[in-house]
Amino acid sequence: MWLPVVLAAKTQASPVTALAASGMNDVLNTKGYTQAASANRIPNAAWAMMGLIAIFANLLLGYRERSTGVLTLMVDPVVASVAFFLIADIDSPRGGLIRVTPNVGR
Repeated sequence: MWLPVVLAAKTQASPVTALAASGMNDVLNTKGYTQAASANRIPNAAWAMMGLIAIFANLLLGYRERSTGVLTLMVDPVVASVAFFLIADIDSPRGGLIRVTPNVGR
């Protein structure tokens, strides 16, 4: 894909071909950034560690607060689940509530 653009830029050196080569370079850079974003995901071991931390934190909270109401005990699990939801949402850049778009040319 890059080779025809370079050949055209070398044979006809003009501002238009320079602009076309620059545009093609931006396209190829964006493709690389997209591939890197899809490859760099949160590892399964990190998800397991976060899950274990959440489980043990909730167990310790429940053990300590046996006499309090149910509403008080729901705060920690809700906060942990919202945090996990946001982490998982940012980890998938193509979907979800938080959209991560490429920063091209900025």
